Amino acid sequence: MSVAAAARAGAGGTARWWLSACLWAAAPVPAWPQAVPPATATLELGREVFLRKAVPACAVCHTLEAAAASGAVGPVLDELRPDAQRVAKAVRNGLGAMPPFQGVLSDAEIEAVAAYVAVSTGAAR
Repeated sequence: MSVAAAARAGAGGTARWWLSACLWAAAPVPAWPQAVPPATATLELGREVFLRKAVPACAVCHTLEAAAASGAVGPVLDELRPDAQRVAKAVRNGLGAMPPFQGVLSDAEIEAVAAYVAVSTGAAR
């Protein structure tokens, strides 16, 4: 007798449990949640910080196609493709010749420019 037939015939709790376990195991597994992309306002603020708010502006040193920036001192961000966490750390603490911007830019501005660079380079996809 099959497990389904035993369950229909009421052949004990074990058969019903086994059928439930099989049906549960066959249920589709929900996909892992995707990262939520930054809001448009955050990306607009990030672009503003990259082009003008940071002094010196990020665009003075860095190349970033999305910002039409062609700086020659820092790395080409389109090639480096840093994620937002890496950008935020570099902006806060400085890196190499890059000065730290913690205390100069707000946390929101640092997070916004980090998101802007990550999205613009494709690292946030």
